[in-house]
Amino acid sequence: MVNKKKLLILNGSHSDIPLIKSAKLLGFYVITTGNNPKLIGHAYSDERCYADFSNPDAILDIAKKLKIDAVCSCSNDFGIITASYISEKMNLPGHDSYETTMILHHKDLFKKYSIENDVPTPYAESFDNRDDALSSIDKRRLPLIIKPIDLTGGKGVSVVRSVDKCVDAIMLSFSLSHLKRIVIEDFIEGTQHSFSSFIVKGKVAFYFSDNEYSYLNPYLVSTSAAPAINVDEVADGLVQTIEKMAKSLSLKDGIFHIQYLYHNKKAYILEITRRCSGDLYPYPVNYATGLDWASWIVKAETGMDCSGFPKVSQTGFCGRHCIMSPRNGIIKKIIIDKQIEGNIYDRLIWSGKGDRINNYLADKTGVVMLKFDSMDEMLDKTRRITELIYMDIE
Repeated sequence: MVNKKKLLILNGSHSDIPLIKSAKLLGFYVITTGNNPKLIGHAYSDERCYADFSNPDAILDIAKKLKIDAVCSCSNDFGIITASYISEKMNLPGHDSYETTMILHHKDLFKKYSIENDVPTPYAESFDNRDDALSSIDKRRLPLIIKPIDLTGGKGVSVVRSVDKCVDAIMLSFSLSHLKRIVIEDFIEGTQHSFSSFIVKGKVAFYFSDNEYSYLNPYLVSTSAAPAINVDEVADGLVQTIEKMAKSLSLKDGIFHIQYLYHNKKAYILEITRRCSGDLYPYPVNYATGLDWASWIVKAETGMDCSGFPKVSQTGFCGRHCIMSPRNGIIKKIIIDKQIEGNIYDRLIWSGKGDRINNYLADKTGVVMLKFDSMDEMLDKTRRITELIYMDIE
């Protein structure tokens, strides 16, 4: 390392590879952390120093010992919370205050903020004990969705349509929440989408939208296809909401990613993150815009000047698909149908024949990047994607 600034990226999963590669191209000496040395992203960094990125104080100790110059979140909400904590403690650039980060990334605080600031989101109440949560059910109209306030990827989430299912759902959410807090939210039927924007000086400089789909785990996104079918109806309202929040919370430049539910021609914001989305999400953004999306995320999180963000817009039809198993077992073969082979422009597959699937509702064996000639082709093949790309399991 010769006169390079040290950047600590808070994990080394497949999802973090775009960040690591972009950071190195920007001239940083990249150090990855996380508590799983086997993750494939670590091979791309300059140095590894393993620790649990969901433990802010443990990572702060490492950051101080390494004398880092900047910190970048990984593709996980615990990562952005820890990055903000370290940034505040070490006076590093590129991150919102720790208080603001908690408001945006903890579901109970976000719901409270949303009610107070007229942010369009399903109504929810938060609880820190089981009895109060259970007693609230009698006053609410079913169905409801019950979630831990501090987890992503659908962990601990349940939709309850009858009172007798509420106890188990509430207990599950409490058992998995690190902070032992949950929210009980109105369940709205609709289609799920994302709206990933970039803020410069409080204004939305760019956005990218897509449709989101799940496989066997209804709370874990496994496939995305862009653009969102309803983006023209909701974009103006979402941009106004983002800019209002940017002003209210004094948000720093950078990514502002929304997951929303579309119902009756309206977007209901489900969650917000200020970190890179996972499963190689930057690659479809790159394909549709020509941007190096991960590079701009790294620039923002390291405090670099983002005023030169280019004027680009989303074009074409593209997406990504995570290869998942229909059940636990040993992989015999990953099968890609000829109908979809020509749509694949890139892929990263890290598991194959002989590898074991232990948690089929969460484990991913690879990600394929997809391009399409039309909206009709995109929607048709996305609808059939698990018939076109699938695993033979024994």
